[in-house]
Amino acid sequence: MNDLVAQYLEIWNTTDAAARSAAIARVFTDEPGYVDPLMAVTGRAALDAGIAAVQAQFPDMVFRLAGPVDGHHDQVRFTWELGPAGGPALVVGFDVAVLEEGRIAQVYGFLDKVPAAA
Repeated sequence: MNDLVAQYLEIWNTTDAAARSAAIARVFTDEPGYVDPLMAVTGRAALDAGIAAVQAQFPDMVFRLAGPVDGHHDQVRFTWELGPAGGPALVVGFDVAVLEEGRIAQVYGFLDKVPAAA
């Protein structure tokens, strides 16, 4: 599950559209679902578009694992951070991913720290 979480976070850091799409196809099921307080999508194309939108909102920021990965019974949870490489996190959250046959079928995301509105 550690490898799968690493691949998942790498997808969020992949800005090349073709490479990101190919990675989504490898890591996610055919019709994955993703929901967090700011986005709810179904399907690989919608997930890809949502990730691209987050990247546009937070240019030059990277997602990184912020603690241990915990999993059982085809589900995994982990805390992540988003911030400048080597810098403090601007956003902190945790995700719960539900797996099917070793791939991510559903992600439930929660935000613990977000930047104050301007």
